[in-house]
This record gives sequence, structure tokens and C-alpha cells, in this order.
Amino acid sequence: MKITVAGTGYVGLVTGVCLASKGHQVTCLDVDEEKVKVMQKGKSPIYEPGLSELMQEYMGNLTFTTDYANAYKDAEVIFIGVGTPEKSDGSANLSYVYQVAKQIAQTAEKDCVVVLKSTVPIGTNDKIEQYIHDKQVHKCKIYVASNPEFLAQGTAVRDTLYASRIVIGTDEEYPAEVLVRVYEKFDAPKLKVGRRSAEMIKYASNDFLALKISYVNEIANLCETVGADVEEVTLGMGYDKRIGDYFLHAGIGYGGSCFPKDTKALSWLASFNDKEIRTVKAAIEVNDNQKLKLIKKAKKYYEDFLFLNVAVLGCTFKPGTDDLREAPSLINVPLLLEDGAHVRIWDPVGTENFKKQVPSEKIQYCQSIEDTIRGADICLIFTEWEEICNFDVNKYKQLMKHPIVLDGRNCYTLDQFEGTGVTYSSIGRKTVNDIEE
Repeated sequence: MKITVAGTGYVGLVTGVCLASKGHQVTCLDVDEEKVKVMQKGKSPIYEPGLSELMQEYMGNLTFTTDYANAYKDAEVIFIGVGTPEKSDGSANLSYVYQVAKQIAQTAEKDCVVVLKSTVPIGTNDKIEQYIHDKQVHKCKIYVASNPEFLAQGTAVRDTLYASRIVIGTDEEYPAEVLVRVYEKFDAPKLKVGRRSAEMIKYASNDFLALKISYVNEIANLCETVGADVEEVTLGMGYDKRIGDYFLHAGIGYGGSCFPKDTKALSWLASFNDKEIRTVKAAIEVNDNQKLKLIKKAKKYYEDFLFLNVAVLGCTFKPGTDDLREAPSLINVPLLLEDGAHVRIWDPVGTENFKKQVPSEKIQYCQSIEDTIRGADICLIFTEWEEICNFDVNKYKQLMKHPIVLDGRNCYTLDQFEGTGVTYSSIGRKTVNDIEE
């Protein structure tokens, strides 16, 4: 089929490339000319494992352009995958979605199905459909359908090609039939529901996972107080099929482009309709507090950070991506700098983005973990990169001035630090070689 995808961020580009890999002729549209030039060379402008390779393999089915008129003119299906960033009040900013809808209304010349892939508040599909029809120029039938994404950064290609489910939200049979044809070669359950149900499935799914993360982090904090081990606790919980073992990994909170934004958006939507989802509000509060967990731990060893050498390992919100949105490092590093610390940072892919987010001459960016921790008074781990998890923990003792390691992602087992002389404090577990003992 002839498909156009508006927006080439994580959702749009991954969707477009994966559809091309299934034989569709896909045009990927973006307003950024420089970004389009990069993609025309077969290169991905975002860091996402496997994406560049898949792009290069199926370039014959892909077109990249800034020309929306030609892109929409005779497309059979148009996916909208633009951003819906959080507004100051927590609601979703739909300006980019409406901009695309207006362009479609002005340029589409044949019957087509417009598919909202972007995460949008419940009822948005109805409004977009009416908006398009009100501004439509040419005499053709334009349908609107909801098709939320369930991909995670770092595994987005796999999550799209081998989806747990494909949700098709329509209020008419024809657009549902078209989307079934679009996804014919995808081996995944195809769930046909109403548009508003599809919109709610996305929010309900993401917010449930955020609740699960926040819950286990609160359990982890209590484990530290009462002397339990959160990893033993979650192991026991995970055997219960009603709970499952996914998203039970304690840490310093969730980040990224989805969970923070979607929890706030659903909470705002409920409040706007004179309702309250207290569990979601609690998850937001827990997550905000959890991001400061390592700073609070560090205060046990130092009253302040003035002139201290602080090593920071990992600055992205999770491994496998260069995305910093809502990453704990964005809150913690500025606090360290304000308190007079000398900060050294290592991250395999995220440092260039971090420089843009936190411009400071006081930060030194290192090329290796060894250089980052050498002479450090304390080390804070914010991202569970494989290189960190596989790092020889004895080097913390050998290279650091004061071997104190605060691990916000539980990258290591406690046994690894027994007898090393390294003070190791993680989340929801006992501290090994505690200075105060």
C-alpha cells in the first residue's frame, strides 16, 4: 500500500521503516530539511538499535521528504506520529497533530485513512476527524482511526515488528479493514475496538506500568528501612502470575517520553472532568521524589559537595537510547554543580544531548568509566548500561580517592562488593562495606 508517515521521531520513523520492511511503499515526512537529508542517505537521525540497518535494507521502499502536499496527495493511509509534548498544566500539546490534520485537509485528493499513532487524549480522534472535514478542500472520503503505539525506546524496532498486540480503533468498518490489510504481515493479535477505547488503552497501559514501577520503588525504600532485600521480595512477587515479574526492578524512577507525560496527561484529563485518579497522582509524586534518592544517600557521606570530585555513570533515562527526557541525571547533576561539585560524566551515547540540556564548563566528559571514576570522592550510577554492569568492581577501589558507589539502578549483586573495601549502596538492599559500620 502507499503510506505516508508524518513525523520522524521514535514513533514515526520506526513505524515507517517497519512498514516498509513488510513491503509497503512508505513516504516519511518531516519539517526539518537537515534531518531529511540525513535519512535520504540511509542514516537514522535518532539512536535506536537496529533502525539504521533496517532503513538501509529497505531504502527501495522508503522516501524521505519535506513536501507535505505531494506526500498526502494520493496516499492510501496517512499515519500521524508527531510529538504531543506536555504543557505547563500537564495536559497534552496537540498543536503538531492539528497542524498535520490541516495540511491533510488541504492536500489529500483521494479516499484515505488518517491514523493517529501519536498518544492523544480520549476524544481527540473525533475532534481531528471533524477538523479535517471542516477544512477539507478536495472531494474525497477521509476516515480517521486510532492505532496507538506500544514501543519502548531501545527496543522500538523489535516492539513494532513483534508487537504484543495491534490495537485498531475505529467507529466504521472500512478504516478497520484498511488497517488490517496494513498489518497483514505482522504476526500479532489484532484488536478491533472503538476509537475512544483505543485512546484509553494507550493511557491505561502506560499508566499501569508507571504505577507498578512507583509501587516497587516505595517497597524498595521500605526494604532499606526494615532490613529486607527488594530483589528477594520482587522475586517472590514475580512468581504470582497475577503480578508477573515485569517492571518490578527497583531504581531511581522512570523517565523518557511516555510515562511522565502520559501519567500527567491522564491525571489532568480526569481533573478536567471533575474526576480524580488518586493512584496515578501518587505515582507521579513517588517518581519525582525517587529521582533524588542518590543525592539523599550521598548526604550520608558528605554534608555538601563543595570541591568534591563526583563521578556520574550514565545520563540517559535508560540504556539503549540517547534520549534524556525526564532522566534523573537532568535533576541531579545541576544540584551537584550548585553545591560546588566537580562533575565528570560518562555515557556511551548520551553526552552530546546532555551538553545541550545542561551547558556547563564545570562538567568534564570522559571517554571511559576508568577516567570518570579516577580520583573521585563518590560515584553515582544513573543508567544501567551494559558497560557499567560488566565493569570490574575492584577498579572502584583501585581508582577512586574515596570508593563510595551509589547505584541507582542495582547494576551489581551485593556479593560482588564483599571484601572489596568499596562502600556500595543501591536501592532497596543493604549497604555493603558501610563506612559507619
